Amino acid sequence: MRIAITGSSGLIGSALVERLDAHGHAVTRVVRHSGVRDSRHRTVMWTPLAGAIDREGLEGHDAVVHLAGEDIAGGRWTASRKQVLVESRVHGTRLLSDTLAGLAHKPRVLLTASGIGYYGLHEPDERVDETSGRGAGFLADLARDWEQATAPAKTAGIRVVHTRFGIVLSPAGGALAKMLPVFRWGLGGTVGSGRQVMSWVALDDVSAALFHILGHETLAGPVNVVSPNPVSNAEFTRTLGRVLGRPTVLPFPGFAARLVFVEMADALFLGGARVTPLRLQESGFRFRYEHLEPALRQMLGRV
Repeated sequence: MRIAITGSSGLIGSALVERLDAHGHAVTRVVRHSGVRDSRHRTVMWTPLAGAIDREGLEGHDAVVHLAGEDIAGGRWTASRKQVLVESRVHGTRLLSDTLAGLAHKPRVLLTASGIGYYGLHEPDERVDETSGRGAGFLADLARDWEQATAPAKTAGIRVVHTRFGIVLSPAGGALAKMLPVFRWGLGGTVGSGRQVMSWVALDDVSAALFHILGHETLAGPVNVVSPNPVSNAEFTRTLGRVLGRPTVLPFPGFAARLVFVEMADALFLGGARVTPLRLQESGFRFRYEHLEPALRQMLGRV
């Protein structure tokens, strides 16, 4: 297949490109900087905020995977930061969807990143899946608008899949990479009550799931990309400490988290949802890492 990917240099994008290369597919990287040089892959340009995209360069692809977007946890959610997050996701997705809808040779499928923040916050024992409704709050509204921005592609007959990612674990980036120095110093601990659920997924399973979705034409709409075994923050903390052989006795109180992160605290650190990958499992996808400790041991070289 010929597959175009935005966000190809990010944590998930890099892993997906590596997997597609290994299977002999032709990857086109959709990039924002003309200085990008890649001898292995074709590149096409776009500038989402300026509304500019190389329409001709996107002709003839079998699939498009849209992973570009600003880091949700990249700064406090001031009004200006929220606007950046909205623009980087909603505006970019709408530009890409409008462009694909107008191509002479449209892709068969568009995979777009989304997040389990769509479901909002839930009690620890309450399970949610793709049939659950939208929750409340900034992340839920952002995910709704992000997904709705693909409407032009769907109307044009393109199969659209919204991959709702959980907490992607990898020592190369994301949440785990930020935690590791603190835990290795023996300064890790639970956040708030520790009861909040962390719906996690190993990076290797993320790229495998995306590869699986590309080839399964019955999958459309929302698909949760999370491990089938979410854990509480307390369990995650104990497990990471055990894998690293370090104590985890210094909690981060909820009031302190709210002082530092304000609105972000409840959405990202003190709350959560027990999300299940119903549609992935129904489609026959098999996770390599279903449980947290084996996943952490493998990725951290502590087998």
